[in-house]
Amino acid sequence: MKAAQITSFGTPDVLRVSEIDRPAPGTGEVLVAVEASSVNGHDALVRTGRVKVVSGSTFPIGTGLDFAGVVVGMGPGVQGCRAGDRVWGMVHPRKRHTVAGAAEYVVVPAGRISPAPTGVTAVEAASLVVAGSTALIALRDCVGLADGERVLVRGAAGGVGTAAVQLAHAMGGRVTALARGRHATALRDLGADEVLDYGSTTSDQIGPFDVIVDTVGSELRCYRSRLDEGGRMVTVGLSVRALAAIAASAVHGSRRIRAFSANPDSALLSDLAAHVTSGALLPVVHSVFPLTDIAAAHTAFERGGVVGKHVVTITD
Repeated sequence: MKAAQITSFGTPDVLRVSEIDRPAPGTGEVLVAVEASSVNGHDALVRTGRVKVVSGSTFPIGTGLDFAGVVVGMGPGVQGCRAGDRVWGMVHPRKRHTVAGAAEYVVVPAGRISPAPTGVTAVEAASLVVAGSTALIALRDCVGLADGERVLVRGAAGGVGTAAVQLAHAMGGRVTALARGRHATALRDLGADEVLDYGSTTSDQIGPFDVIVDTVGSELRCYRSRLDEGGRMVTVGLSVRALAAIAASAVHGSRRIRAFSANPDSALLSDLAAHVTSGALLPVVHSVFPLTDIAAAHTAFERGGVVGKHVVTITD
């Protein structure tokens, strides 16, 4: 089978599509024929070696955190799914994988998949696995967004940002999106009540907000200061500088900066699928690349400046 793999740490050019043996599911695992996988920040971190304490330095390393496809095999002890089921899911973000989502087949524990949402294609579903689950955890579980609260989504045009705008709107939030000015129409169509151009808007010009969802990871202290009393802030844009700001914010109690690593299980993926099926969360796909062009997909991801996700198709 074909699988995209990292052959050394570096630029997208280190990615290769190799012919390897198809994996077999073990106890409690399922074998999924993958149709699509998206490019996420985690994939770039692994490829560049910035999380080699997790990925290790033994090559090749699989790439592709998420996937959408069809169950084609099951190991002993698997219940609740059968061959032919359309599913979506994630490999574990804190484990090393020689084969991950960007491959013709992937093996994962059954607890890491759920039925894919209805009414969307595999490409559309793959664009929402990581982005949607991250946004859902941030808004529902980390900050507990309530109806009528004022929400700032910083980095609103990216994968997590577009999902957060939609979910915050669906939860009754009054959404302000901070992104490039040229993306204003697209973000209003997704549910933003107001769109601010980050190029001409500084943190001291906005707010206050009840909730801030940050996907950028810089200037966290400045944006935290724009929280109203009882406000909450969460960031998914982690860096050394961001971690320092998060630690320093602990003295602010409920107004501290929260952080987490999205690692959804079947239950959360099922909840996310319900939002997609209901129409509350729409896929936003900017571009689609074949597996053979996965290096180009990573290059496009690193270039940024677009609305939505870059998706890699595995099957023709």
